[in-house]
Amino acid sequence: MLVEDEIIVAADVKNRLENMGYDVLGIFDTGEEAIQKAGEMKPDMILMDIVLKGEMDGIDAAQEIHELFDIPLIYLTAYSDEKTLERAKITEPFGYVLKPFEDREIQSAIEMALYKHQMEKKLKESEEKYRKLIEKVLRLSNEILNELSKSD
Repeated sequence: MLVEDEIIVAADVKNRLENMGYDVLGIFDTGEEAIQKAGEMKPDMILMDIVLKGEMDGIDAAQEIHELFDIPLIYLTAYSDEKTLERAKITEPFGYVLKPFEDREIQSAIEMALYKHQMEKKLKESEEKYRKLIEKVLRLSNEILNELSKSD
């Protein structure tokens, strides 16, 4: 999914992504629309510009998407000032690519982000299994202790 408010830039990025073999589910130009469509479409990845039309910028939209959905996001932006970077970091993006970019840069960022997101999902699943196992062991231990104390 691509979130970009400049039509010519959006068309260029979409074309470049498709030439790399990616499917672009849609192009959206506001943060509000990005949030709504992310929930509806559940894309594998979101490429987000920071300056967008509407009330909400890309960082605010990314923060809300981060809180609501488990979708990796990469910023595609011309902005790299310290204040913008500080705000963007809080949203935990999987990448930050400066415009203008080379195809290889964006492809590398996407591939790394998809891999990292997949590994994080596996880690979370593993942690959840481990937590459930520990809870079960503790519950059984307590039951055994209770039975032993009754027999005394």
